[in-house]
Amino acid sequence: MIFFALAPVILVIASGYLLARANLISGEQWVGVERLAYFVLFPAVLFRTIALADFSSVPTFDMGAALLSAIVTFAVALLAARPLIEKIWGIPAVRFTSIFQGSLRWNAMIALALAANIGGQTALAMLAVAMVFMIPILNGASIVVLSWYASGTTPNFSKILKDLFTNPFILSIFAGVLMNLSGLTMPTIVDDTLEIFAQAALPIGIICVGAGLDLSSLRRPGPALTMGTFLRPVFMPLLAFLFANLYGVTGQALTVIIIASAVPCASNSYLLARQLGGDAKLMAEIITLQTLAATVTIPLALLLFT
Repeated sequence: MIFFALAPVILVIASGYLLARANLISGEQWVGVERLAYFVLFPAVLFRTIALADFSSVPTFDMGAALLSAIVTFAVALLAARPLIEKIWGIPAVRFTSIFQGSLRWNAMIALALAANIGGQTALAMLAVAMVFMIPILNGASIVVLSWYASGTTPNFSKILKDLFTNPFILSIFAGVLMNLSGLTMPTIVDDTLEIFAQAALPIGIICVGAGLDLSSLRRPGPALTMGTFLRPVFMPLLAFLFANLYGVTGQALTVIIIASAVPCASNSYLLARQLGGDAKLMAEIITLQTLAATVTIPLALLLFT
């Protein structure tokens, strides 16, 4: 079942890569397509899914606690190990920021596609719960680490809060929660419109992931690239599984937690690294290798931990 759920996602990613290499769509146009998916289509999926979902059987607190515990544990361990990483492998602070992002941030588009294939609307609703807990802390932590270690500046917390509260995923999730709690019935015409957007979101979003891969950027593997590529798929699912067991999360909720922790790092990590003075080239290489490795690491994580 895992293979049949993952295979279509891999094939669509590959299609995006081939389309980009064929120059059927120019580089600037790909940016526009990705923005459409990020600002319009995926928020429509999240809003509709949450607004219509039945959360009575979703272990919201336990899922959130397990994911936050795993994230905080991993982040603290990485930061504590940073001096040792530099001493043993000679990896400077600016390159460490790419390892940090690659180890913690996650590609929500791939996660949404996998959740939809494996568990349908219920899994999508559970993943939205995961996003509420994960997106704010991961975005905020990445900005703080990049500001501190790459830019050498004090983090601008007002900007961090502004970025979080204008994030289209977070806004659509909270709007969906309000709609769900209100008890109002969504008008049929609105529901049908959002469903059309939702049907377009997953294929377009995953095609964009493939289009963003740049195999030519890969250079000879070194310690930084190796760490940045494999720390996340090895340790994040393991930590998530351990804390999920601690909080008693089982069944489909556990599967969603493993999906959220096993998918490769977010493609927009590259943009953040470039904006805040990080090692953007290393970040691009980590994103590419993690996405390629995900064809093996995701099904392995699901087989081992669910």
